[in-house]
Amino acid sequence: MLDLARWTRQDAAVELTRRQALRVLGAAASAAALGTALPGCGTSFAGVRLRIATGGRAGEYFQLGNALSIVWQERLGLASAPEVLPSNGSPANVSLLTTGAAEVAFCQLDVAVDRMADRSSLRALAAIYNDALQIVVPAGSPIREVADLRGARVSIGAENSGVAYVAARVLAAAALGGEDDVQRVRLDLPGSVAALRAGEVDAFFWVGGLPTGTVNVLADAVPVRLLDIEPLLDELRSRFPVYAPGTVLAGTYRTAAAVSTLLVRNLLLVDASLDANLAQALTGALFAEQQRLVGAAQAARTIDSRSAILTQPVPLHDGALRWFATDATA
Repeated sequence: MLDLARWTRQDAAVELTRRQALRVLGAAASAAALGTALPGCGTSFAGVRLRIATGGRAGEYFQLGNALSIVWQERLGLASAPEVLPSNGSPANVSLLTTGAAEVAFCQLDVAVDRMADRSSLRALAAIYNDALQIVVPAGSPIREVADLRGARVSIGAENSGVAYVAARVLAAAALGGEDDVQRVRLDLPGSVAALRAGEVDAFFWVGGLPTGTVNVLADAVPVRLLDIEPLLDELRSRFPVYAPGTVLAGTYRTAAAVSTLLVRNLLLVDASLDANLAQALTGALFAEQQRLVGAAQAARTIDSRSAILTQPVPLHDGALRWFATDATA
């Protein structure tokens, strides 16, 4: 099984950033506590109704959203389980959140940062795990790097998805940003997998946890490779600091060699107007039941309160901030 902790190459830097953040959070939480009492045993959330914007049914967002719905109903004593809303992914989820059609949304950090300019009330409950860019080709394909995709049939993810968001940036970095440079097909993950197996596309982009179950199933049936994006990493990280370098280890999807990729954090987003006591309880339940979430998606193995405060530049919700500054450090 892949050790996700080895992706980031940033363990020491992350720990230093975390200590700095905790000092700031502690001061901020003390100030916040002056105006809002901490929830006690008598706090009741029974009447709360929640909707969780997730993603496609084959992806980790949807799987974790269903698991969180069960956990939150049980831990918070909700009269009914939060409704899990499938979607095309992060951009669609932000729209659902900002229009009041959802109360919690899964979202990639890159999408959230861009949307912050238009919606300053976006807040995070936590950073949950890293997604990895995965550009999948058949094992015998002559395509070896992103530049080789010129003229190829490529699924860049569903419309209004986080996958399409990253794919556009990667293709542009490889000088393939024009509409005629690549034959773009807009398919979700199951559609991309089916099209690759049928020979209808030459490659597909996916942004998700490692290993992604649907891609694992594909690799069981058809030998595949992942493209190495090392030549593009410096430019991408220079233009988009929210991305981090990472490595997909040899053996993932039964591949023979490790490849360089980029990582992006996933956040649980809410609106700043969400009740602080509710936000604190939601955050606490996430970490209290982390092992149960692993049963829904392997990516949940890296959900960790030590790095979950690293949502910047998206601010933590006051209720989440309070939980990290008190319960998480107890």
